[in-house]
Formats: sequence, C-alpha cells, structure tokens
Amino acid sequence: MTNSLTAGAVERHLRARRDAGRGLLMPYVTGGITPGWTDYLRAFAAAGADAIEVGLPFSDPTLDGVTIQQASDTALARGASTRRILADLAEVGDLGVPLVVSTYYNLVLNDGPEAFCAALRRTGVGGLIVPDLPVHEADELTDAAEAAGIEPALLASPATPQPRLAEIAGRSRGFVYAVSLMGTTGERTALAASAAELTGRIRRVTDRPVLLGFGISTPDQAREARRHADGVVVGAAVMRRVLDGAGPDDLRAFLATLRLALDQECDRPR
Repeated sequence: MTNSLTAGAVERHLRARRDAGRGLLMPYVTGGITPGWTDYLRAFAAAGADAIEVGLPFSDPTLDGVTIQQASDTALARGASTRRILADLAEVGDLGVPLVVSTYYNLVLNDGPEAFCAALRRTGVGGLIVPDLPVHEADELTDAAEAAGIEPALLASPATPQPRLAEIAGRSRGFVYAVSLMGTTGERTALAASAAELTGRIRRVTDRPVLLGFGISTPDQAREARRHADGVVVGAAVMRRVLDGAGPDDLRAFLATLRLALDQECDRPR
C-alpha cells in the first residue's frame, strides 16, 4: 500500500497549508536507521508534520554534518539500501502528508534518473532533494522527475547570486529549500543571521513555499525561522535523538514542541 498522490501534490499540499496561515514543519529521518524505522514516520505525522523527508543513506554524505553522517553509517551497517527503504515505504500506507526523499546524485545515477524517479513514484514518494546537484546540471534529473510526477526541490544558499537564485526557484517544484548558512547540516545554538537575508531574496523571485533548513534545533529557532520562511526542515536534531535511543513516542513529543512554536508564531499579532 502506498501514499495516494497526484502530480504536483507536494506543492499543492504545502501551498494550501501555508495559505491557511500554518507554519510548515518537515522533519527528517534516515531510512533504515532502526528495524522499525517507519514507525517514526507515523509519529511525525501524528505530531503535526506537513511533509516528511526520508534520507537514503550514502557512504560519503559531503553536505551533512557529524550527526547525519553517523545516522547514514548506522543505517548502512544495518544493510539499508535504496531498494529496501523504498520497499519499506511502500508498506507504510497513506500518512496524510507528502513524503520527500533526499539523497546524493551518485545513488540517482546508479539506477539512472528515469528508473530512480519511476521507483519513487511507484512507492508513493512525491518529492526529491538532491543537495549535491547544481541547477546548471539538473536538466536530466528534472526532466525525468517531471515525466514520473516527482517534484524536485533545489537548494539555495546565502552565497547564491540573485540571477541563479531566480533560476533555482523557477526550476524547483514542491518548495525551495533555503540553506540557512554556509556549512554542513547539524544542531546549532542559534539561527544563522544569513537566514533572513536569503529567504527575503528568495521571496522576491517566487511565490513557491520556502522551507529553511540546516541548524533548526529548538522551538525558539523554529519560531524565529517562521518569521522569515514558510516553514522549517528539522534533521540533525531529530537524528541525534534517534541515535541516542529515542523511540517514536519521544520524537512525537519533541516535534510537538516545534509544532506548537510554529503555531504560536503564526498566531502572533503582526
């Protein structure tokens, strides 16, 4: 059984929730991290996630910090693979929110973009993030994704020049992934100052939902990020808890605090 979705479902879903005044929450989990890892997906949905990012572990995750690297190593040591993770996802059923897969381009090339995107579609995945694929080399993948009904979200960083930013926003589907700082993923004590400037520049070139990631670790940071972006991606803070032994109920409680912070910011008088 797979999630029911139609072409463009990720963006429609996120736009509808954003336009209703909701701050968007997309937590991340590394596929295959534990024997019952898909239980985390159900916990995320129950906690109020608006989309869920599932990472396909890769042996050389260059854009990820120590926590996600450790999570990838743990999953690979358990025998996780793209095919096994997608097979697990196919058994999850409809969570009521879109699934977005993230991975490095090596894994896409291993099967070929067309076969890779078709496999995502059969599984019920609606979106795709490939952080090491620059926009000027993305044609083959974006064409294959469009043909398969998969929405590729491209990354924009504080160093991205404005003309390129417009191209990234125009080529993205689902949402634009705003990288809050120049660096790797990981928990941080404060939201990077570069986040507000970047999201402002993205908003000048697109009405597509903008999700801010890299370093969103606490309710206060989620609340601050919501003042600039449409929502947040939370990865390392989730995976640190999983690596430390937290179960689905623990993660549901943690994400509920982020959900509350986002909702409170949305309710704040302007």
